[in-house]
Amino acid sequence: MTDTRPVPLRAVRGASVCAVRLQGVDVARAIALLSMMAAHIGDIADALDWTDPATWSAVAHGRPSTLFAVLAGVSIGLTSGRTEPPGPPTIGRVRARLAIRAVAVVLIGFALMALDTPVYVILPTYGALFLLVVPVLRLRPAALLTIAAVCALLSPLVALAIAPAYSGADMIGVQLGLVYPVVTFLAYVLVGLAVARSGLEARGRQVALLASGSVAAVVASVAGALLAPTPPDAAWAFPGVPYAGEGSTPAEALAQLFLSPRDHSSSIVDVVGTTGVAVAVIALCTLVFDGHGRTAERIAFPLAAVGSMPLTIYSGHLVVIALLPEYPESGEAWVWFALGSVVFAMLWRRFLGRGPFERVVGALASLVPVR
Repeated sequence: MTDTRPVPLRAVRGASVCAVRLQGVDVARAIALLSMMAAHIGDIADALDWTDPATWSAVAHGRPSTLFAVLAGVSIGLTSGRTEPPGPPTIGRVRARLAIRAVAVVLIGFALMALDTPVYVILPTYGALFLLVVPVLRLRPAALLTIAAVCALLSPLVALAIAPAYSGADMIGVQLGLVYPVVTFLAYVLVGLAVARSGLEARGRQVALLASGSVAAVVASVAGALLAPTPPDAAWAFPGVPYAGEGSTPAEALAQLFLSPRDHSSSIVDVVGTTGVAVAVIALCTLVFDGHGRTAERIAFPLAAVGSMPLTIYSGHLVVIALLPEYPESGEAWVWFALGSVVFAMLWRRFLGRGPFERVVGALASLVPVR
């Protein structure tokens, strides 16, 4: 994971002007973190039905991890030049720093897997994604979105192709490329990088991203519901893998492969729809919390503090789960985890600054000088 702390805008030219940290990005990241906690321990509804408010908690299925991945791309973009990434030789050092962060995130991910909690740990996939975007850091938004579109098209095919390789795999095995398919999540990270490269700080751009993300999410949801209704037994489907349902015709199976609206189905509709939600949330948070002075900053602070240390908060909640005598799974448990995360983050950020894990990973990355 990367952060969005202030960095020189023109490191290659030696300018002293620093980029302002985007509070809205931190708030969006906090929303992703707390929603992922809800998916892990909140005992939320299995399936979403917009006509039944009792099922609305199911929005925490699939969408938080997508938001987290898109935000990873945004953070990479913000820490590598924003709208204008540097050229050689600075870009080489930026790439080296990102590679170091990637390795650190993978190692932390494996350590969290060793805790043997019943939670699918996303960090090893994240680390792999950081490495995959190293070569494309200087591409423009149009090129990044084109590659993301190709990944979205390939997503269900790759997910289906690799699924047999995981038959009989243990809990650790299924977390490496199956629950969070690399091709699928690469599309999310590339979209996030394109968002950062397009100028997320501009008010007009935030409005455009909010509108386009909302339209993409709604269109994908409606198209999927009409063309490939989720099978009644889809609750038994494995995350990250397409699922057609027992007794499906070839046409129905093909529709489920490419157009299923099911969360974590890896279909094109799933990728487009969840990406749209993520982009809209990021745009809305930056629109509301950035550029409005100290009052907005104070209002944002509790969530922004959580979002400023995602690696610490994510890892910490898994450590707490592992230390508890019984696995917590209730709305009340989620409230305590959320409150604990907010209080810890606020106090740490107020008095100590960067999160502890972010500080360590940042120190490792800083072994490679930017200039």
